[in-house]
Formats: sequence, structure tokens, C-alpha cells
Amino acid sequence: MLRKLLMAIVAVAAFLSFERSGSAQEKLRLAWAGASPTNSPIWVVQEKKLLQKQGVEPEIIAISNSPTVLQALLAGEIDAASISVTTLTSSRLAGADTVMVLGVVPTFVDHIVSAATITSVEQLKGKTGAVNRLGTTSDMGLRLALRRLGIDPEKDTKIVPVGGTLERFAALSKGIVQFTIIAEPFVREAEKLGFRDLVSIGSLKIPFWWNGILTRESIIKAKRPLIMKLARAMIEAIHFLKTDKEGAKAIFRKNLRIADPEGLERAYRDYSSVFPEVPYPTPEGVKTMLDDLAPRNPKAAAADPKAFVDTSFVGELESSGFIKQLYKK
Repeated sequence: MLRKLLMAIVAVAAFLSFERSGSAQEKLRLAWAGASPTNSPIWVVQEKKLLQKQGVEPEIIAISNSPTVLQALLAGEIDAASISVTTLTSSRLAGADTVMVLGVVPTFVDHIVSAATITSVEQLKGKTGAVNRLGTTSDMGLRLALRRLGIDPEKDTKIVPVGGTLERFAALSKGIVQFTIIAEPFVREAEKLGFRDLVSIGSLKIPFWWNGILTRESIIKAKRPLIMKLARAMIEAIHFLKTDKEGAKAIFRKNLRIADPEGLERAYRDYSSVFPEVPYPTPEGVKTMLDDLAPRNPKAAAADPKAFVDTSFVGELESSGFIKQLYKK
């Protein structure tokens, strides 16, 4: 009897040990940067426990800026990151094995906001614009938009780094700058302060991965099923944002700490329309970045945009019928 009891205890201990080791293999560390609706699919994954439903225990970390997120990814401290093509291209051109596996925001969703006295794009000539930091996605977006609008950002304007949204508002208010780049729902806040929503950059439809899920080729090789579960959760989150308006606005309200109904409505309008149902990380959104870098970086000029993306995860989920079933098409 005692022997049977000891054997039972050993069996239970072995089972629990197996369970612990199994669950340890199903942990996923994911980081994101930027309090913007571009990261709202991550917020939905967290709020709705979409990874836990697949047996994954996530550690989702908010980090202040993309360079720090990249450092964590390259150091092996996280498995995946929600950041832009700017970070992807700079790291891969420097020799890293970073790759985008999911495209989340395929263009700029920001607006050019100006002083009230500026009523046309032409009046931006000779003026000073503000971005977060030089070389960041906001800087890139403003410069590309100005070029599309017939303004040379280097010759016709001066662009300076002033910091986040609040700092840009302050710079506009003091007359230090006359225009900047801001996303909803903060454009609504800018209008309340008397500034002008001059141009919706999203209307220009510039191919550019403002946001996507990045990982490393070495991580894919070692943990492909885990990254597949992340892709599945993100696609479910995008579906939620596109089809549950009030639920999406509640997520925005909670994470952006903005309660203004009009601002939330406008944020939902901008982002729900731009999130792709089938989020292939297409090379076109990488090419725009490489083309911009090419005159200054020979490696960018020679790079193949297809090498920066891995479309197999979305391809597998699409061919399985998973995405079609979500949208019931």
C-alpha cells in the first residue's frame, strides 16, 4: 500500500513537472512602443486574452520608444515587437535577422496640423514643422507627405524635433513651429486648442508599414508554432477592431485616456478602415522606406524589399480558411 502511494506521488510530481516545463515553453514576450491606436490590436490581444485562449501565457510590455524595443528584440529579451518599418529596415541593413511577419497599419494615418493662420498646403513653404525625433516614423511620414503635396521638406521648410504630442502642441502654441504631424484622436484635441487639421496624410495612400509585428528569423526557426499563435491572435484582434465599433472605442478610451466622444469616433474612423483584414506584410511598404534611404545608403539601394518580410504566417492562416471564417465571407 505504501509502495503504491509513493508511486502515485512520484507520478503526480512527474506530471506537474511536465506541465510546468510545457507551460514554460508556451510563454511569449511581446513589446510595443507608442500610445497610439496603431497599437490597438495589441491592446485587444491583452484585454480579450486572445493568446491565453491558445494556451500561451503572454508578457506584454509597453516601452517608451522603438530603438529600445529593437534592442530588447536583438538581445533575446522579447520574442516579437510591434513597431514600424523604419526600425525593421535600419536593423536589417545593419546585419540583423529582423523580419516583419504581420502588417498592421499599411500607410500613414496621421494628419498635418497647422497654426490657424495657415489655410493651404502652399503656405507651409518657409515654415517650421515639428516631429518627435529626427529619423523617426513621424519625421519620415511628414517628409514623405510634404513631397507628395509638392513641398520639398529640405528646401521649402525646416523640420525640428520637439518631442511627443504634448510638446508639439506647446511648440505650436508658442509659435516655435507652425505645423506638425499628429494622429487621431489627438487631432480633435488640437482643433479644440485652435489649430487647423490641414491634411489627412492617410488620404495620400503612401505605402509604408507604420506598424507591424517584427521578430527574428532565428526566433521563427526555434519557435514557429508560437509566432503562428501570435499571428492568429493579432488577426482576431484586427477583426474585433473592424467589426465592434463600441468595443473598439472602449479600448481606445482606456488606453489613450481620452473620453471625448468625437475624438474617439474620429480615431475609430481612421484606424478601422486602414487595418487590413488579411494583414500580409507586403514588400511595397518596405520599398518606400528603402527608396528614401537609397541616396544616402548604398545597402538600401541594393536591398530586395522581399527579404524584409515573411508572408508565410498570414498565408497559412488565409489558406486554412481561418480569416474567411472570422469575417464569414
